[in-house]
Amino acid sequence: MKRVKFADWVPNNYTKDDIKRWLFTDEKFFDLDGIYNAQNDRVWAMSREEADKKGAIHEKIKFSVKVMVRLGVCAEGLIVPVIFEDATMNAQKYIKEVLPVALKSGKKMLGKNWTYQQDGATPHTHHLSQKLCVDHFPAFIPNPKTRWPSNSPDLCSFDYSLWNELGQAMDWNYVTAKATLIVEMKQSVKELKKKNF
Repeated sequence: MKRVKFADWVPNNYTKDDIKRWLFTDEKFFDLDGIYNAQNDRVWAMSREEADKKGAIHEKIKFSVKVMVRLGVCAEGLIVPVIFEDATMNAQKYIKEVLPVALKSGKKMLGKNWTYQQDGATPHTHHLSQKLCVDHFPAFIPNPKTRWPSNSPDLCSFDYSLWNELGQAMDWNYVTAKATLIVEMKQSVKELKKKNF
């Protein structure tokens, strides 16, 4: 129902040209195991042995090293990634490290008139995060928990394709530690910028 309400709300509040001036944002964990999605990576075989020969086994490191990446995209391209090496993001980190990058990048890429999009993650809905957005951003989608439906890959280009493109652009043979994961991630963002924008 939230998706239907949102789908009705957007065209009543924004034009197609307005949406071209949205800065979409999202975050994702990446780890040393590379890309594997149990729902999408399937092998068709008649037996377990045949499946194993075709590469059906995917080993994962228990408690693998991971980093969180925050990224934004708009019609003009990708913004600088914000990488959290040691922990997940909380409201304080979001306000101190993410929002200044989003604000600076939005102004640089979209000028004075643009809209900041964020999902309903707890750091985004914190009252201080919301206040900073009201006070400093030209426009933003308020109350993301009620406005931006969760699990809506068709609404956000990150879930629809960009996270996968970023993962595919990375040289996973080079990624052996947290430091090389971060280096490869930054390099892959640069490559995506060249390729797509």
